Amino acid sequence: MQVPAHVDYERAASVEHAVALLVRYGPEARILAGGHSLIPMMKLRLAQPDILIDINALTDLRYLRGTDSELCIGALTRHADLLESVRVGERFTILHDAERVIADPIVRNWGTVGGSLCQADPSEDLSAAFAALKGTMVIRGPDGTRTVSARDFHTGPYQTVVGPAELLTEIRVPIRVPIRRVARTGAVGGTGRAGITGTGSGYLKVARRAGDWPVGAAGAVVCLDGGIIADAGLGLTALGAPHFTAVAAEDYLLGKPPTEEHLARAGELAAEQCRPTTDQRGPADYKLHLAAELTARVLRLAVTRAGQPAPPALARPTA
Repeated sequence: MQVPAHVDYERAASVEHAVALLVRYGPEARILAGGHSLIPMMKLRLAQPDILIDINALTDLRYLRGTDSELCIGALTRHADLLESVRVGERFTILHDAERVIADPIVRNWGTVGGSLCQADPSEDLSAAFAALKGTMVIRGPDGTRTVSARDFHTGPYQTVVGPAELLTEIRVPIRVPIRRVARTGAVGGTGRAGITGTGSGYLKVARRAGDWPVGAAGAVVCLDGGIIADAGLGLTALGAPHFTAVAAEDYLLGKPPTEEHLARAGELAAEQCRPTTDQRGPADYKLHLAAELTARVLRLAVTRAGQPAPPALARPTA
């Protein structure tokens, strides 16, 4: 039977106390939130911290707060909290899509959003979702609070910008244009229909079985202004995409109508930025195919949810 190595334990009473404990014990201390990633790694002795600092008592870090301009998510918010929020589902369908395919109900009820992001697994679903949403991470340390883009948060496999004496406390997601509104004037790609102004998002995942880590997954956020793509965010996971995104594909889409040709080309550009590896979930060339196909499919889904008539290819199965 595999068991963790000996480890000491402290229970933090506040964010300030947690930071003070991190300062006291140094880089060999690890934060314990949900523990569904850390504890298995400790059992395998892939992680051997000297001390665990339990922050589960910090209920002030478990919240969902919305304003007209952004959604604020406390780092101790459970996956189930995101999935059960009607407001999140209305504004950020991508998060509901992603949460539905994360592990199983037990993990979703106990695992935390902040813990998943800080684990920095290269196959993490929420890392791709927040990259697509262009979120911002709030980090607390002994010198105060700082923010960093979700796209700069991960520096490599299982590595983030969070320092040894710092703690992720919040994730902020911008709210862009209205969810759905039909403009009175304009045309969409020569279809003769009224131009659509709105935002749609989605997340699609291919896995070997329900609840498993993805073979590949893609998320998209699309903002339409009069039937033209005014902003686009893409997130890719398990596919070797730098910082979980595909900037060249996003840039390509700006200013274009969401035609099938443009969405398919964006998928090709996304795949060109990926560097997947062959592993037990599949060969690299198959994953490159997935990167292109899933990106195009999830873009179609996001465009449809923004209110745009579906491109013909949306009728194909969605992975």
